[in-house]
This record gives sequence, structure tokens and C-alpha cells, in this order.
Amino acid sequence: MSVVKINVLTVPAEQRETLEKRFASRAHAVENSDGFEWFELLRPVEGTDTYLVYTRWRDEESFQAWMEGPMKAAHHGGGGEGGGQPQRPAASGSTLWSFEVVQQAAPKGNEGGA
Repeated sequence: MSVVKINVLTVPAEQRETLEKRFASRAHAVENSDGFEWFELLRPVEGTDTYLVYTRWRDEESFQAWMEGPMKAAHHGGGGEGGGQPQRPAASGSTLWSFEVVQQAAPKGNEGGA
């Protein structure tokens, strides 16, 4: 059963562009991870300074392996703009929500093409 991880990031208005650029520069960092199924960065539209980072994984073990390997290296290895120097976090707070997928649906009529 797939699992969904939603990282809830509090991002001050002056840091939004920085956050989005950092995610864009790592655009393919997660895609080759075993068990990875989906990623979305969700920008708030109104009334909140909260971004949501949505990832979906085959199972909890796949997520944990990514957290302990590629994700840890990306966040602690200094990789990014700024010549390899550590960067100040763009988010002022972070909470991780975890869910199991119990039901899902896809658009009908798209099977088999036109």
C-alpha cells in the first residue's frame, strides 16, 4: 500500500522565491529513488504562508531509505547555489504529515487513447 508524506513548510513571503528556486534546482533529485511514485510542491494561494511538499512512496521503507540517503545528502552536503556553503533554510517551520492510501481514482475514458 502506498504512503503519502506531506511536508508542511511555513515560508515567510520574502523567502518564497528562494524556496521555489531551491526545489527547482533539485527537480530530479528524488525521481530515481527506489519506491518513489510522485512529487508536487504546492504554493499557497491566499490566507496562509504554508507550502505543502507532497510525495508518494511505494511503502514506508522506501521513504525512510530516501530520507537516510539522498535527502540527507542534499540537505547536509551544502549542494546548491552559494558555492557549496551551507544555506539558511527558506522555511521558518516544518511539520511532516504521514498517510496511507486507502482509496484512489483516476480520470475515466483515458485508457487506450483516442
